[in-house]
Amino acid sequence: MPELPEVETTRRHLAPVLEGARIVDVTLTRDRMARRNTRPVDVVDRLEGRLIGSVGRRGKFLLIDVEGDLTWVIHLGMSGRVRIAENPGEPRETHAHFTATTDRGPQVRLIDPRTFGFVAVFTPDELATDSLSLLGPDAWEDLPKAPTLHSRLTDRRVPLKALLLDQRELAGLGNIYADEVLFRAGVRPDRLAGSVTSPEVDRLLDAIPVVLAAGIESGGTSLDDLAYLLPDGRAGEFLSQLAVYGRAGQPCRRCGSAIERVIVAQRSSHFCPRCQT
Repeated sequence: MPELPEVETTRRHLAPVLEGARIVDVTLTRDRMARRNTRPVDVVDRLEGRLIGSVGRRGKFLLIDVEGDLTWVIHLGMSGRVRIAENPGEPRETHAHFTATTDRGPQVRLIDPRTFGFVAVFTPDELATDSLSLLGPDAWEDLPKAPTLHSRLTDRRVPLKALLLDQRELAGLGNIYADEVLFRAGVRPDRLAGSVTSPEVDRLLDAIPVVLAAGIESGGTSLDDLAYLLPDGRAGEFLSQLAVYGRAGQPCRRCGSAIERVIVAQRSSHFCPRCQT
């Protein structure tokens, strides 16, 4: 699933295309993509003819200001990606289930073979009652202070990685970057959250921005299936920098021990048994 670095990379590509532009045409070929609105047609009606303001992000969600006090939400789900077609006449991808054309010419396409992602356009009242309102602080822009995070972990008898993946606690980390953060912090993913010490919390808070910054700088992580690509069609290059994720059985880049894989919160988790305790 695209995580914070992939979504932030997408946002940075979309901002110069959308901000200040007007949407002149919207095509929705699968109502499922607009399932978060009561009526799928609302996505089309609320975007066509509207001026676009700032292109923002919270966690793994793109939040785009739309004329009329509306918010356009894009979530990439498990296999979604955004493509910017400079020429709207370019052949449409098989799984491009949503397209929005601007008055400047470029067309924004949401490509999602599995349709786990979605687009929505919410009024303020709708946004306030959507599950988006439950998102925790953004892991890149609003990282909590050490005492706050430590208090959230205290007495919690769930694996630390499960807590990092809980978007209500911290928005933006997913399976890949949680593994990488935990490796950098030297903490096993299956440690109970309540067992994490104050120095380990400090190391976690130091690791999160470093790992996310590296991911963003590389354009995110495109795995071998190339489900995620940048909006210009290039692959994200963070794959070659991964320390543990997807490297079970391979030597740790730091100590040479074999990377191990365990299941934590029903997710594959990778760690070094020597570097992480």
